[in-house]
Amino acid sequence: MAASVREKQAAALKRMLNFNTSPLKNTAAEPVWKVLIYDRFGQDIISPLLAVKELRDMGITLHLLLHSDRDPIPDVPAIYFVMPTEENIDRICQDLRNQLYESYYLNFISAISRSKLEDIASAALSANAVTQVTKVFDQYLNFITLEDDMFILCNQNKELISYHAINKPDIMDTEMEAIMDTIVDSLFCFFVTLGAVPIIRCPRGNAAEMVAVKLDKKLRENLRDARNSLFTGDNMGAGQFSFQRPLFVLADRNLDLATPLHHTWTYQALIHDVLDFHLNRVSMDESVGSEASPSGARPKKKNKKSYDLTAADKFWQKHKGSPFPEVAESVQEELDTYRAQEDEVKRLKSIMGLEGEDEGPISSISMSDNTAKLTSAVSSLPELLEKKRLIDLHTNVATAVLDHIKSRKLDVYFEYEEKLMSKSTLEKSLLDIISDPDAGTPEDKMRLFLIFYITALQPPSETDLDQYKKALLETGCDLSSLNYIKQWKAFTKIAATPSNYGNSGVKPMGLFSRVMNSGSQFVMEGVKHLVLKQHNLPVTRILDNLMEMKSNPETDDYRYFDPKMLRGSESSTPRNKNPFQEAIVFVVGGGNYIEYQNLVDYTKAKPGKRVLYGCSELFNAGQFIKQLSSLGQK
Repeated sequence: MAASVREKQAAALKRMLNFNTSPLKNTAAEPVWKVLIYDRFGQDIISPLLAVKELRDMGITLHLLLHSDRDPIPDVPAIYFVMPTEENIDRICQDLRNQLYESYYLNFISAISRSKLEDIASAALSANAVTQVTKVFDQYLNFITLEDDMFILCNQNKELISYHAINKPDIMDTEMEAIMDTIVDSLFCFFVTLGAVPIIRCPRGNAAEMVAVKLDKKLRENLRDARNSLFTGDNMGAGQFSFQRPLFVLADRNLDLATPLHHTWTYQALIHDVLDFHLNRVSMDESVGSEASPSGARPKKKNKKSYDLTAADKFWQKHKGSPFPEVAESVQEELDTYRAQEDEVKRLKSIMGLEGEDEGPISSISMSDNTAKLTSAVSSLPELLEKKRLIDLHTNVATAVLDHIKSRKLDVYFEYEEKLMSKSTLEKSLLDIISDPDAGTPEDKMRLFLIFYITALQPPSETDLDQYKKALLETGCDLSSLNYIKQWKAFTKIAATPSNYGNSGVKPMGLFSRVMNSGSQFVMEGVKHLVLKQHNLPVTRILDNLMEMKSNPETDDYRYFDPKMLRGSESSTPRNKNPFQEAIVFVVGGGNYIEYQNLVDYTKAKPGKRVLYGCSELFNAGQFIKQLSSLGQK
């Protein structure tokens, strides 16, 4: 299979860290020692892709933030990886004047303008450092890859391109232009790194269309300038689409506001929903010692612990999309096999007389036999320790998630919302859940109610609505998000038909008693054992129509752009008639792990096809509700 965008972005970073020459494979030579200077943007791009150890292997002895106090290190080369902003350029000029390093390799995350280049040149002249500025590169890496098949645009300043920023009622045209330009700049970088010119499809009349028009124009201009085109020659040779181009579907968040509010049941999405999970790192409070402290003593301080959930973690790769009950079961199984291996090592040690006193003479035959076993046991120790580290990691993370599920009854919410979205019959009234003081936080209740409101075929009558509002207010909910959803619903007039969320649904498999024996780490009693049925969310459904060339009123009037066609109106553009093998879906206004997982599951059922998911920012339901609330404040 061709290289993923994650591998391509990592390869581009490694090339950059090797002074922009391809790292040679089997050289035994010592790497050149150097320092890496990045800004927060650069840090966010590098950290999900390269671990500190990999940086060290490439000769990076120090990595520092551009705007920190840095001491001069006169005899090493410095590699800069920063955005071409005013303040960054000023700081680089200051470094040149202060003669901090031996030589400077300036790499800009996104293309630098001519005028800013001239600023650097004049600073280099006045500092007499022209010879030391060895190379200046535009890297076109202004996006963050989180998975082989998932990317986001930025983590810093994401409020500038957030759902709130795009949808606020008093937005000025100039602000909207600036937001669209920021998004397009990152998407352009994404396609340069991918080495492919896509065919673009988008709906009409929303932010997604504005992005499509601008991206088409930018790709077109770059292709037209044959001498400087980023899509020709050497970097296209490595392109993963030698014959077929990818489909790029732009979707607008407003197409589906229910999914980002939805409670979820798969491991990765749950972590993102209930814990602090950013750029593949989960941070949580570790309670130190659970035993009760003597009365009057100060409570023990909580430590912040963070874990990286990476591509190298096999358990994570296998289970991040699994329903939570399966994850808990699998962690327990891993733990049991690990304990068996550990016991085996202990048993060998005691036979060899390495533990305790001598237990009588040992015959020489069993001695050599056991020596061999012990040798193999010892050689597998590093592997065993790594396994132990991952098991501990997932035990801690899964336990923290389980605490939230139990204390907030998230299984009840998840099941109820799935039924709302698939229009199944409801066993319990919505008011009962809202009024139940033990079920969830005010935010959980608000999420449930908004999903009910968004997916309802007819909005509830005024009297019913007042009753709901009263119950919500009594539990401490902030209703401003509802004000916004009301306006949105009136404005979009999208009939949220049942087909919109597919015939989703869950099969309850009874409670957890049989799964978890008493020896388990996870006390799951009372939590429902829910199994997911595969169904397509709106974003996946739109992708399916466009990728498989299905005719569907929902997507038939989507616009079609082909940046490689130099002239001609949209209607006369010859269109690709064959189904696509590769597609990228990008949600303008923000995305979430639920949609990502839904696309991953969809792709699994389509051998030979690849789908990537991207979004302008990644938010969980809590962050999204905050944005809706500030939009709805009267």
